[in-house]
Order: sequence, then structure tokens, then C-alpha cells
Amino acid sequence: MLLVAPQIVITLVFFIWPASQALYQSVLLEDPFGLSRKLVWLDNFTGLFSDPIYLESFGRTIVFSVATTSLSLGIALLLAAMADRIIKGTTAYRTLVIWPYAVAPAVAGVLWFFMFNPSIGVLAYCLKAVGYDWNHYLDGTDAMVLIILAASWKQVSYNFLFFLAGLQAIPRSLIEAAAIDGAGPLKRFRTIVFPLLSPTTFFLLVVNIVYAFFDTFGIVHATTTGGPAQATTILVYKVFSDGFIGLDLGGSAAQSVVLMVVVIGLTVVQFRYIERKVAY
Repeated sequence: MLLVAPQIVITLVFFIWPASQALYQSVLLEDPFGLSRKLVWLDNFTGLFSDPIYLESFGRTIVFSVATTSLSLGIALLLAAMADRIIKGTTAYRTLVIWPYAVAPAVAGVLWFFMFNPSIGVLAYCLKAVGYDWNHYLDGTDAMVLIILAASWKQVSYNFLFFLAGLQAIPRSLIEAAAIDGAGPLKRFRTIVFPLLSPTTFFLLVVNIVYAFFDTFGIVHATTTGGPAQATTILVYKVFSDGFIGLDLGGSAAQSVVLMVVVIGLTVVQFRYIERKVAY
């Protein structure tokens, strides 16, 4: 119990207590200065689901989360498969791929912001050279693509570590036996490697969805600040925008509770249905 106590204290202070405070504030109507409060029960929640702007942020969050998760998992799996086959320069290759994970989300957002800056960005210049006028200041689609790329790039390194560990844990004798039987690289990957990676893939799927819903605030704030015209205001950023900028404390708390329930529900669904296809 003494060994577990520090983790329990951290969980209580930084997770359980804030969650309970958000749940408590979600049923209150408070003035911006916290001088008065009124119990309104579920009025904050009914107000949210009757607000078309909030409902639109749901759709944007789904698009952003699905795109970020798919892109980061796909690229990480490809890089891990390549790293597993490298003989020379393995350490340098793996180090370069892992480095982005050490970059803070806000810094990652700023890096991609400058690369796609319509005036000085090198990638924006390349796109203009091929005939596409990139401008995430005015085009909501460009802004959404920008935060998806930044968030995916930030998460690829984390996924790469787990995929590479999973690939190295697969017995080489199985792959060699399939090769002797005449199976090509793609067939070996589809029938042997990927099924044996299913526990790792399932774990990363859960982690990446949670990451896309919660841990991408810094990227959005540093890159687009939810614009243009709220085209990149996903749920986690709307909690901040309404609570700390709009000073709607009760509504912001209700949004955080809804976000927490959505993520918990998605996690339960994944464990209930997707885990059945995992071969441990």
C-alpha cells in the first residue's frame, strides 16, 4: 500500500478531484467572477445540445480524431516495418523517428504553422508552385488539414515505439517458414505479422483516440486558435474557449463532462467489440 500510495494520491489530486469539480460546476450558473452561483441542474446540458455551434464542433471533432488516429497509426506502422528491416544505420534511423515525441504540442503546432505560413512557409510555397493557393487563415479546410498533420506528426513517434517493439517480438521462424512456403512480403505481413500485432494495434487505437480528443489542445491553440470562423474548434478547444474566454463557467464545465463521457463511451465500445478480434 505504501508503494502504491503516491500514484493513488496523484490520481486523486489531478484526476478524480478535477473531474468531480467539473461535474459539480456543470449543474451551476456562475457569474464570471465567482461571486454568485445558482443551481440550474441540467439546464447547461440542454443548452449545449440545442446550440448548433456546439453540435457542429462534434462533427469537426469526429473528422479530426478519425483522420489523426488513422494517419498517425498508418505512418508509424510503415516506419516501424521499415526500421525492422534495416541493417545499417538502425540506431540513427530510430533516433530520428523518435525525436518528435520529445517536442511539446504547442511547439509542434508552431513548427507546422511556420512551414505552412502563406507568406513565408516553405511548404505553402511548394504548394503554390504546383498551383494550390494554401491559406489556412481564410480556408477552414486548409486549417483542419494543418492541425491534423501537426497532431499526427506529434503522435507518430509514440506509435512507432510500440509497433517496432511488437514487430521485434514476432518469432522470425514464423516469417521464414511462410517465405519458404512461397508467401510474398505483403502476404506475410497480412496473414502473419499484422494479426500478431493486433494487441499492440488495439492498445494504440485506444491511446490515439484519447490523445486526439484531449491532448491536442496545445496544437490547435498554437496553430489556428480554433479559426477561421471556428473551423478548427474541436470539443477540447471549445471547453477552453467558452470557459476562459467567454467566461461561461457552467457551460464550459458541462462541455468537459460531455467530453469525458464521450471518451469513456468510445473506450468501452472498443473494449467491448473491437477487442474480440484481438489475438493475444
